[in-house]
Amino acid sequence: EEPKVGIKTIKMYCQRMQEENITRALIVVQQGMTPSAKQSLVDMAPKYILEQFLQQELLINITEHELVPEHVVMTKEEVTELLARYKLRENQLPRIQAGDPVARYFGIKRCQVVKIIRPSETAGRYIT
Repeated sequence: EEPKVGIKTIKMYCQRMQEENITRALIVVQQGMTPSAKQSLVDMAPKYILEQFLQQELLINITEHELVPEHVVMTKEEVTELLARYKLRENQLPRIQAGDPVARYFGIKRCQVVKIIRPSETAGRYIT
């Protein structure tokens, strides 16, 4: 409806999330949000997580693009096995930025581990 979403709209969605007992939701906006609305999203976390996407970001499914490698969110058991196999600590694994488009697409949170499978000319496929 409104091009830039304001704090009034965010509070309305937060109230609705409380009424319906929802802790995580997505909001798709046309032109972004006001600074006060963005701050209210930060204030709501971690109890309520309302993720914001621009409409133009969702026109194409980036996970199906040929240049984007396959991303798989690993279970806790898989992570434990991985760390034991290579004798690593969790802080030694490569990091993915919270603002990474694929991380946002999957809703990846801190401390989650993602396996990235890329094609490789020398090895056939390369997994990070």
